[in-house]
Amino acid sequence: MKSSNRKNSREGLEILLKEAEKVIQQIIDSGVAEETIVEQIQRFRSGFPSTPLLRPCTPGDGITIIDGTERSQLLAKYKLAAQKGRITKFVPASGAATRMFKSLLAIYNSAEDEISNLEGNDENVAFCRTFIGALQKFAFYDELKIIMTKNGIDLDDACRDMDFRTILHYVLSPEGLGYGNLPKGLIPFHSYPEHSRTPFAEHIVESIEYARDANNKVRAHFTVSPEHRERIMEHVSQTLERYPETEFHISYSEQRKQTNTIAVDLSGEGFRTNDDRLLFRPAGHGALLVNLNDLEGDIVFLKNIDNVAPDHLKKDTIENKQILGGLLVQLQEEIFTHIRKVKQDASELGQTENFMIDRLSISLPDDYGTLEDNEKSQWLLSKLNRPIRVCGMVENTGEPGGGPFWVNGPDGIPAPQIVEKSQVDLSKPDQAACMAKATHFNPVDIICGLRDYEGKPFNLLDRIDKDSGFISVKSKDGKELKAMELPGLWNGAMADWTTIFVEVPLSTFSPVKTVNDLLKPEHQPAS
Repeated sequence: MKSSNRKNSREGLEILLKEAEKVIQQIIDSGVAEETIVEQIQRFRSGFPSTPLLRPCTPGDGITIIDGTERSQLLAKYKLAAQKGRITKFVPASGAATRMFKSLLAIYNSAEDEISNLEGNDENVAFCRTFIGALQKFAFYDELKIIMTKNGIDLDDACRDMDFRTILHYVLSPEGLGYGNLPKGLIPFHSYPEHSRTPFAEHIVESIEYARDANNKVRAHFTVSPEHRERIMEHVSQTLERYPETEFHISYSEQRKQTNTIAVDLSGEGFRTNDDRLLFRPAGHGALLVNLNDLEGDIVFLKNIDNVAPDHLKKDTIENKQILGGLLVQLQEEIFTHIRKVKQDASELGQTENFMIDRLSISLPDDYGTLEDNEKSQWLLSKLNRPIRVCGMVENTGEPGGGPFWVNGPDGIPAPQIVEKSQVDLSKPDQAACMAKATHFNPVDIICGLRDYEGKPFNLLDRIDKDSGFISVKSKDGKELKAMELPGLWNGAMADWTTIFVEVPLSTFSPVKTVNDLLKPEHQPAS
């Protein structure tokens, strides 16, 4: 009997050891550091605190309005910096087009009788009717017609016969255009007389206009998904052939595996997939801070892949990009001058204090007057010697997403920050009211100054507000799980940056969230 018990115990121990070895190997394979996983699981249990809003940033109170005289000065300052080769464009471009075609995919995957006539008041049905009815207005219409013809199907006949499933099949499936599984950046957005352009192509054309240096070089960086990297690189290479007079330095990166976050079940334990593996998930756009940091750029323009305009509407975008860049260069020069002054003489700080309050929207702490001169200088330097970002803000038109607000920083000092709705406790009436009063919206039109007064790159990973991530409930294999996103790239990841908000015209913001957004006037050819 005792021998049998010892055998069972030994077998049980061997099973536990094998299970432990399997888990350890999965953690090693994930690329995520063990201490990071422990921190993440603890965060799932403790949660993220909400971000209390003080008030919205408004023109004159956190949002700068640049007048006509200053605009011309800033344009000149920017162009000088661009000629020196200081500019790089950084575009997060790994996003799939799945959401863009969500309604069409829902119809395509529905029962045959539900798609036969597209009747009824269903939101997806109405969306699909609009799409089919305006097919000729999309930049990919000719390509769709060609590929259907190759398969013996006439697109016009399919439209006339109301053969909607066939049309959607050739738009969405790999047998046709395959748009249901492509990155958004590879979908043709705009029509031109002899070709169409994808967002990748439009970003390249845009960068020629404002990021080209005196030697005709353009620098741009795209973050991409590994499964589409080769196809994207091939597409971009073909696009560059249209502009032989320009020397392009295009680089690519993927979201680092080590930035993934572990998923947990609803009890807070590591989530197991159907094949009994731990699940690690991409941690949102905040994970791209690692890519931005690795770039070690000087002045970096950050913009979403889907916010592009056709040539006849690019003028406002290009001019305002240059103005924002000129303001960043001007502020950098002033900041670097003040840093050197403070380092040379800690007894003459008045001008620097006023500069920080008036130009950088940085308040002095309540106990500042009680500090010794060397303590004051150290505090001033800690606020001056930081990455800087100048962020364009458009008037709020009800678009979903974050906006500019005054919030208390970790040191308790009010500071302007971009805050997402998910960070705010909207169950509190005062917070919901503050969010509702926002006059401006974040279009992700950000110019970043990433080097210090000595020209050395900042370590951006040291300046993250780790309390500004969020947790959501999702599902996998039919089971619910909790997923974590890291602090967003333009909010929590840049929390400890000098932040300047500037009003820019709504004409600089033309995102495409659904395919039917391409029917809006700002994405159609000039009349």
